[in-house]
Amino acid sequence: MTHPASHSASRRLFLQQAAWLGGVAGAGAPLALNLLAAGHAAAQGAPDYKALVCLFLFGGNDTYNMVLPTDSASFAAYTTTRNQAPDSIALLAPGTAPTPGAAAGSPARLGGVLPIAPLNAQGRTFALHPLMGTLQSMFDTDKRLAIVPNVGPLVLPTSKLQYGQSSHPKPKSLYSHNDQQNTWQALAPEGATLGWGGRMADVIAAGNTNAVFTSVSAAGNAVWLAGQSVRQYQVGSNGAVRLGVDANGRVFGSADVGAALQRIASGTRGSHLLEADMAAVARRSIDAEVLLRNALRPASDAPFGTLPPTGNYNANNDPKLLYPNPLNGTNAFNSLAQQFQVVARMIDAGMRGATGAKRQVFFVSLGGFDSHDFQNRNHADLMARVAHALRYFDTSLGALGAQGLVTTFTASDFGRTFTSNGDGTDHGWGAHHLVMGGAVKGGDLYGNFPVLGTKNTNNNNFDSSPNQLGNGALLPETSVDQLGATLGRWFGLSDGQLADIFPNLANFDAAKRDLGFMT
Repeated sequence: MTHPASHSASRRLFLQQAAWLGGVAGAGAPLALNLLAAGHAAAQGAPDYKALVCLFLFGGNDTYNMVLPTDSASFAAYTTTRNQAPDSIALLAPGTAPTPGAAAGSPARLGGVLPIAPLNAQGRTFALHPLMGTLQSMFDTDKRLAIVPNVGPLVLPTSKLQYGQSSHPKPKSLYSHNDQQNTWQALAPEGATLGWGGRMADVIAAGNTNAVFTSVSAAGNAVWLAGQSVRQYQVGSNGAVRLGVDANGRVFGSADVGAALQRIASGTRGSHLLEADMAAVARRSIDAEVLLRNALRPASDAPFGTLPPTGNYNANNDPKLLYPNPLNGTNAFNSLAQQFQVVARMIDAGMRGATGAKRQVFFVSLGGFDSHDFQNRNHADLMARVAHALRYFDTSLGALGAQGLVTTFTASDFGRTFTSNGDGTDHGWGAHHLVMGGAVKGGDLYGNFPVLGTKNTNNNNFDSSPNQLGNGALLPETSVDQLGATLGRWFGLSDGQLADIFPNLANFDAAKRDLGFMT
């Protein structure tokens, strides 16, 4: 399948990458250092920097308990539905004091939800999960956090009546983890190979001096980052992943052995295409690692971490990476914050011109959201981790002067059911999502917040709500295409490029293709 809007950019990127890889064969690490110097030189004329960061919450986040309406009618429906035996998952009203002796993670132990005041409250009142106090202030005071309600994959705008009609186009394989993770990231079920983040990277990569660091994952392989021309670059918790050698280029203490390993891994002995391709990947990895190792400032530097008195940095003990664990009352290491740490370090390097990338897309993730059981405990801990990691990232970007240059958004397989299955929830569809950054028009809701109903006495249908399906799963009102296009427009893509990347965008009202949450 060809995509004409990005063809020219892809051709420029191919030529750029071919030239880069062609020079690597005989140059090795010195070439990477040359690229590093070229990146510094390019930075003198670089007019700007922008990054887009996707935080994917694997398993399906229960956003009914992350952002919730607290006006009397909504909260009554919420409490009636979620306060079910044997273990209520209904959070408590704003202002309710915590009960210290209650079970860890329970609504009583957490206390009341935290009120927020959207600029356009739609005649209702709202709150965040009790453990999202850092995001409460970012929404109300800092105005760097926005909420996009009821988002999900859609082919066309869909009403409840249309949902029940087999002739009305709907996304395939709804409620399936693998398929909906892929649909959120690649706009098609499992098997699709091009993500909309990677497609954006295809368009903007030719403007980077070094395209290798255009598309970066701190959380393993992600289809969201996969483009036609751009290959995602994966980093570990402390930066680049080395190919077989230590920080000094040695194997078994020998620099000669290290050099021989890298020469063998990146060389070819014949004309076999697969061998040549594998060697090119190895060369790319070796040289990119050297470049990035020199470009990244240490994790212990003030914007990212805390250098201990001994000078021996340990991320697991860094106060900046510790979050208050609601299950045991201790400060615990937050691996999600560490993912954001390496992203912040790469953004810093990009802003300084040290990597030759002034437009980048990043992917981080957190798992554990498939809360069929033990939701109170598990979801409380997850919300604490997300809130801490987002505030950590925002603070780090502030120290770099980069808050206005970076936009972070959440995504997830789907939302959850409104009903409880006893002590958890089941798979849903639509969900509320967060967008964070200095260029975000924060402190508001962008889209209609759904009406919460109550289930019928003889079944689990929610006839009293136009927005809820069986078991109270949300029928999305805003599509992933609309969310992505709004982010893409801020990122610098044209209407034609957005139409190419988001094929369903044309099915939505032109006035609603930009949701308005970006400056």
